[in-house]
Amino acid sequence: MRVWIENPFDNLPLEGFRPQRYWLMAEAFARAGHETVLWTSDFNHTTKARRRLSRKPEAFALRLLHAPAYSGNISLGRVFSHLAYARAWRRAAMAEADRSGAPDIIIASTPPLFACAAARRLASRFGARFVVDVMDAWPETFGRVAPAWALAPLRLVAGANYRAAAMVTAVASRYVDLVRRYGFGGPARLFYHGIALPSAAPRRAAAPATPLRLAYAGNLGVTYDLATVVRALTRLPGATLDIAGAGSGERDLAALASSLGLSARVHFRGYLGEEALADMLAGCDVGVVPMDESSCVGVPYKLCDYAKASLAIASSLGGESAELLAKYAAGAVYRTGDEASLARALQSLDVRQAGDNARRMAEAEFDARKIYDSYVHFVTQGLCT
Repeated sequence: MRVWIENPFDNLPLEGFRPQRYWLMAEAFARAGHETVLWTSDFNHTTKARRRLSRKPEAFALRLLHAPAYSGNISLGRVFSHLAYARAWRRAAMAEADRSGAPDIIIASTPPLFACAAARRLASRFGARFVVDVMDAWPETFGRVAPAWALAPLRLVAGANYRAAAMVTAVASRYVDLVRRYGFGGPARLFYHGIALPSAAPRRAAAPATPLRLAYAGNLGVTYDLATVVRALTRLPGATLDIAGAGSGERDLAALASSLGLSARVHFRGYLGEEALADMLAGCDVGVVPMDESSCVGVPYKLCDYAKASLAIASSLGGESAELLAKYAAGAVYRTGDEASLARALQSLDVRQAGDNARRMAEAEFDARKIYDSYVHFVTQGLCT
């Protein structure tokens, strides 16, 4: 079968990053013998730069769609970029169908809403199975920065996308519940972010370092409460924080560290490729997930990265993330914005045992090969003979 997968946001291993959800998904479909096309943007959402690819994938086709650049994750520029990307996706998809044949299945991520809506219309035109893969709760996540009335038009788009889907898949159970509230009554299933796991866990020192070495991997934007993590260092003598990422909040965070006399203990590494990130995490003890519950995030990529690296995890997320940490005794939960709560959580951890348990959690819950082979089976059911 012909399978099209669309998502503009994920980093690509061809850029030096670790493979993320949609690349791993495309590999799984190709491995199962399906003719697979992965559609994505030529603008990297993470680095805010044009993609520069070293080569082409061997197992499936990769199509880069032009999208205007934007500098802020919450900005009109991003809205216009998403609209332009959706138009480019529709035009390119029509040309691809004329050239190589229409798809049997279209899997579209949401967000973004407009590209998912374009996929909905394309699937209807081609008679393809339309699958919505929910990565985040849009527009619900913007409830923190916009009034409800302003989000009403986006809710209409989201609802139309969900209700038109033949199937819905999601990275968190809360998103399955969300699409049900929008009126979707078809098959829906949870598939966590998968992460490619080596056959053996990373080798670590026999005992954790003293003082603690904290790690954070991800964007430095308004969703992430890293200021609380920095302030918590004042309660943890000698503890350090390594940050792999960048974003609009970096300057303020550096200024805060300086004002607290912590500049030598807070290290900004910038965005790191797969190997460099693995090296950084291997030198740390605890991975931090400093996200507010209002972010609508269920189980983020970074939790999987930390678990793969056998790091204990300190998280301010409730819901599924907290449940997973409790189930595997892989870390501790603290209150968002409360540095004393974070310090107590870190001091309560048996870092080595929690790190070993986190790796066990990665193998049980986040193994990409298992997740995406199962994903292929779910999405193709009834179509393969």
